[in-house]
Amino acid sequence: MTRVLVTGAGGMLGRDLRDVLAAQAELKVTAATRAELDITDPGAVRAAVAEHDLVINCAAWTNVDGAEEHEEAATAVNGHGVAHIARACADSGARLIQVSTDYVFDGEADQPYDEDAPTAPVNAYGRGKLVGEQSVTRLLPDAGYIVRTAWLYGANGPNFVATMLRLAQQREHLDVVDDQHGQPTWSHTLATRLVALAEAALTGRAAPRTYHLTCTGRTTWYHLARAVFTLHGLDPDRIRPIGSDRLRRPATRPAYSVLGHSRWTAAGLPAMPDWHATLAAAFASSAPPWKVS
Repeated sequence: MTRVLVTGAGGMLGRDLRDVLAAQAELKVTAATRAELDITDPGAVRAAVAEHDLVINCAAWTNVDGAEEHEEAATAVNGHGVAHIARACADSGARLIQVSTDYVFDGEADQPYDEDAPTAPVNAYGRGKLVGEQSVTRLLPDAGYIVRTAWLYGANGPNFVATMLRLAQQREHLDVVDDQHGQPTWSHTLATRLVALAEAALTGRAAPRTYHLTCTGRTTWYHLARAVFTLHGLDPDRIRPIGSDRLRRPATRPAYSVLGHSRWTAAGLPAMPDWHATLAAAFASSAPPWKVS
């Protein structure tokens, strides 16, 4: 039986991934939350990885603005912690799927970033995640899979969709930026595709490479907020567009976070759906994205 370790199993993506993996009878899954496994502890990581065939790392420092003030601490998790996992996988012979981010790019493109586009992060969070990517490439050239995703929302953690609906109860109008472009991605859909990649990796059908995995299409935060209000039966005209220069946030956000999927498609892996359809499916699900734990 194939043995899979999921790190960061208590987070938004980790909990969805744990649920999807539970339906795979041929897999024996170990789900480790942050309290159960500190990936900044190399000894604990070695012990956890031992005797597993595949690790899917969802453990991460996800507070983008907090990383700006505490870059060393954030990079200890998103960069050096990933290196500990990659090194343990190299020692044990396990494969690794590392979840990364669009924030490794500068956001200055005008067409979707392909997997080999030059990286140039504009904030501390992106710099730390890039350190993690480079560790996987260096330590696991034949067994490391990097999956970049973006604009995640889901039932099991703080996210933009949940925030919009919470603020809708507190304010008559919401000002939302309309000059940042990306691909809203439901964490549950992402989890199903990560499991598909895991199966392809274990059977040799997918090469160890960097892949992009987001819903298709593109939008802005403003138009996403309008779609959320509409699906929830609220008046979308309560959302007002503003420019990013109106926000005073510690971390700079990329203006353009649209990712291309050519390598994923070429590998014959199941495509991601359009973001509109996925958002509607999320709202119709038994665990809609505004139920934040």
